[in-house]
Amino acid sequence: MNIDNITLGLLDAVSAVLCFVLVWFMTKPYRYTGERQYIGLPLAFSFLGASFVMGLTMFVESAAFVDVMRWFQLFTQSYAFAFLAVTYYFSKRGKETTRLWLEIGFATILAVAVVSYLLIFVTPMYDFPRFNTVDDYMRIFNIVCLSYIAIHILRRHVARPDSKTIWIPFSFLLFDFSQYSFLIWSLDASFLAFVGAYFLRLGGLLVFLIVAYQTFYTSSEAYPRKGIE
Repeated sequence: MNIDNITLGLLDAVSAVLCFVLVWFMTKPYRYTGERQYIGLPLAFSFLGASFVMGLTMFVESAAFVDVMRWFQLFTQSYAFAFLAVTYYFSKRGKETTRLWLEIGFATILAVAVVSYLLIFVTPMYDFPRFNTVDDYMRIFNIVCLSYIAIHILRRHVARPDSKTIWIPFSFLLFDFSQYSFLIWSLDASFLAFVGAYFLRLGGLLVFLIVAYQTFYTSSEAYPRKGIE
């Protein structure tokens, strides 16, 4: 394992740890209220953290293992952003029909995830489309999801300014730029874009961690508080 792989592996490890810390923070509203509408964010960051763990395991010197894990990571990361987009889209409170559609959205993503994971195991890898092609499309999908989330939160912030929530769209924009950098790397093999994507992603997680800590653990306001707008 060369120094570049060690550095990228450490970035994946740190990103995974940050995600799982965020999961712990974000389960507080759900543990406090028991309302299922609060489960979207911790579920999404659980998927995201799992995708980084998969990225870390790909440094094992086994070509067959790496081929399988990169498909797992590709799908898992996109499902994480899909969970986030669905969560923010149905982030209105107090409407039973909205909660029903939120649950349907989560169930649909989980069903698609299970089917895709099974296909990785039961379908010969050579029957899959070319990985780089699928990766490009999934990156575009991720960019669309993250752009929607950032715009959604900014619109909410304009309607109801909050000194804390203004940093949330910034963190999602860092995620967005990270996905765009990965896409650039895929298209022209720019090493700078590849490394930059890792650091942009890490920056987004750190900003989100700071906001989550301030929102869920240092706020003097009584719960329940959404903290995601």
